[in-house]
Amino acid sequence: MTTTSAPDERASVAMRDEAYGALRASAALWAGTSVLITNQRGQILLQRVTYRPTRLLPGGAVDPGESPAKGAARELEEELGVTAAVTRGLAVDWVSPAGRTTPPAMKFPGELLHVFDGGIWDDDQITAIRPRPGEIDGIEFVEPADLPTLMAQDDARRALSALRARINGSGPVILEDGAPIAPTVLDRVGVLRTARARHHFPFHPGPVPDGPTVRQSWAWAFAPDGRVLVLLEPDTGAACLPGGTPEPADHADHEATLIREAREEAAAELAGIRYLGYLSDPEESCVRVRYAAALTSLGPAPVDPATGRTYARILATPEQALELFDGGPPAAEQLQAVHQARALLAIPRAGLQPVTELSAPTAW
Repeated sequence: MTTTSAPDERASVAMRDEAYGALRASAALWAGTSVLITNQRGQILLQRVTYRPTRLLPGGAVDPGESPAKGAARELEEELGVTAAVTRGLAVDWVSPAGRTTPPAMKFPGELLHVFDGGIWDDDQITAIRPRPGEIDGIEFVEPADLPTLMAQDDARRALSALRARINGSGPVILEDGAPIAPTVLDRVGVLRTARARHHFPFHPGPVPDGPTVRQSWAWAFAPDGRVLVLLEPDTGAACLPGGTPEPADHADHEATLIREAREEAAAELAGIRYLGYLSDPEESCVRVRYAAALTSLGPAPVDPATGRTYARILATPEQALELFDGGPPAAEQLQAVHQARALLAIPRAGLQPVTELSAPTAW
C-alpha cells in the first residue's frame, strides 16, 4: 500500500506506508500535560519535587494512547491524591528543542505541552491534598510574580501565559516556548510579572472617619456594558483603578480628587459618582476611599503628570480586575458593594469576556 501527500514531497509522489511512517516518526515530539490551580487569593499551586531543584505545576508526560486531558486528571490523582475532572484547556505550548535545557544524552526532540485549568480551590479542597510520598516533597501557593524565581524560566513563562489566558477569558491560547503567538494586551504589558498591589485592608461601608489621612481615592468606573476601567502601568504591568492621591487644590474633597486624577491619568470623565466606603490601612495609618461611577468618555491617552507614563487602558469585568490585585479576604465584601452600586447606576452585570484595550478616544 502507498500513501500520497508526504509532508516533504509533492502530492503526486507516492510513498510506501513504511517510509511514510518512518518519516512521521522522525518528526515525533514528546507530549506533556499540566494543571494550573489557584487558591481564592489568586496564588498558584506549585509542587516541590524530589528530582528537580525548581518547582512545577502538577502534571507530567502523557502515557501512550492517553489523551492530554485524561493524563492531567491521572497526574492530579497520582501526585496530589485528588480526583478531579479536567475539561477546560488554557494553553498548548510548542516547546522547541532549544526551548528547554536538557542533558544531551536525552536527545530532547521538542514537546507539545498542554496546560489545563484546575480551577480555584477553596480551603477544603486544599486540605484534602495528599502529596505522593517519594516524589512530591510538598506543595505551596505562590504569587504569580514569584514564578520566575521558583520555576525554570520556560515553565514560568508558560504558567504566566496560561494564567493570563484564564483571566482574559478568551479560550485556549497557542504558545511557542511559553510565549503566545497572538499576544493580548495582558501579555504585551506583562501583567502579573511584578508583585500585585496588596490591599489586605478591612472594607468599611460607612463615612470616612476624622483623623486618619486619606491616601487614595479610586473608582470602579463602569462602561455601559458592565465592565470597569483598569489602568496598566506600561513598565511593570501593575494594575490600578482610576483615581489617585489628594492634593491641596482638592480642598479635602475626595470626590474632587477622584475626578481630577481620572482626567489626568486616563482622560476619563465620570458621572453618577457613588460613595462605596473606605479601606483602613493600619500599616500607613491612612484610609483609601472607594467609589463607583459611570464612565462617560475617554479622551486620547494622556501622560500621567504624576508618573510621566502613559497607562494602557482596558475594560474588564470587576471579577477580572480583582485578579490583578491581591485584595485578600476583604475583597469579597468590596466586590459586593461594587455590584450594588452598579445596579443603582442601572448598568447590567457583565459576563466573562476578553478584556478590551481602549487606545482611541471613546464616548458612551
